[in-house]
Amino acid sequence: MWAVLLASFLALIPITNPVGAIAAFAGLTAGDDPRDLHRQAWLTGVYVGGILVVFTFVGTELLTVLGIGLPALQIAGGLIVVYSGFTMLYPRPQLTKPEQKGAVAKADVSFSPMALPLIAGPGAIGVVIALAARHPQLDERLGVALACVAIAAVTAVALRYGTPLIEKLGPNGIGALTRIMGLLIAAIGVEITLHGVTAFFGKL
Repeated sequence: MWAVLLASFLALIPITNPVGAIAAFAGLTAGDDPRDLHRQAWLTGVYVGGILVVFTFVGTELLTVLGIGLPALQIAGGLIVVYSGFTMLYPRPQLTKPEQKGAVAKADVSFSPMALPLIAGPGAIGVVIALAARHPQLDERLGVALACVAIAAVTAVALRYGTPLIEKLGPNGIGALTRIMGLLIAAIGVEITLHGVTAFFGKL
């Protein structure tokens, strides 16, 4: 279980990208009361953990109901992850202008857009389902679920204490970290895609 937990955590940390989420959270909560900002940071972590844990336990069953094979999910999820990595290497706004205006105007941004789709988005969900499918035993699934909880905790702490970090690193520091994470994410996406292609041709 502990080996699965560590492997799952390492696979999820660059995809959920808590460091990259700090800038978005700071922008969306600018001017908020500090107590409200802290509450939203913790809530974002709770929502991220909830979303990922749910897909850990029901994701593969959902695929069965929909008639989708694991190789197809791995290929699709891998391509999404690769795309996410490239968008971090060559940054552009993650939200459209209407979405940005709506998010800024919202009293609470913890669930949307922070938890979903910015942190626990399609790439993270796809990886969690793929990990759960590759580790079907209960103790292994618990390892994946605990990794999701750990990711949620890291996310909440990063957002809670992220504003001072942004002030110290500045835009260039955050940009450099984001590009490093983007390269790691792209590599993980390629690995997931290759697993899917190998599994697909192995069934032929």
